[in-house]
Amino acid sequence: MIRQAVNADFAPLARLWAKGWNQAHLAHTPPELTALRTYDDFLRRLHLMGDDLRVVGPAGAPNGFCAIRNDEIYQIYVDNSARGGGIAALLLADGEARITARGYAKAKLDVIIPNSRAQRFYEKNGWRNRGVEVVDLDTSKGLYPLRLYVFVKDLGKNKAALNHG
Repeated sequence: MIRQAVNADFAPLARLWAKGWNQAHLAHTPPELTALRTYDDFLRRLHLMGDDLRVVGPAGAPNGFCAIRNDEIYQIYVDNSARGGGIAALLLADGEARITARGYAKAKLDVIIPNSRAQRFYEKNGWRNRGVEVVDLDTSKGLYPLRLYVFVKDLGKNKAALNHG
């Protein structure tokens, strides 16, 4: 079910990500950051993810993705039509397992401060809110600092899941 992205996935993933980002962030981010979050920017960033990007859904019509970066769940988005079916939890668990396989015992991820839906999802999946931190976000114009919640998780328990996956 979870697979590597193929070329046909990138355009639909950029649309999915742009839509999801706007739903979760648009009302809570400064206009100068919002102006940089364009379809082309999402597409550019997806291509930079390389082998760290995993998707769910048929080739050319993915309905969710998760990308990791070092010890971080870098991005995770699921299309509205696929929410509530456990896809986000599967993508998150896969991302955690990939981070564990790289030798990290702990992982982190960032959440826009007022996104209580995402916060509840991560807490339900064993993540803990470490508090507000200034995080440098990647943009086409360089790094953009933004105050975000940083969530952390001890992945020591994931080793058993890795051996049975």
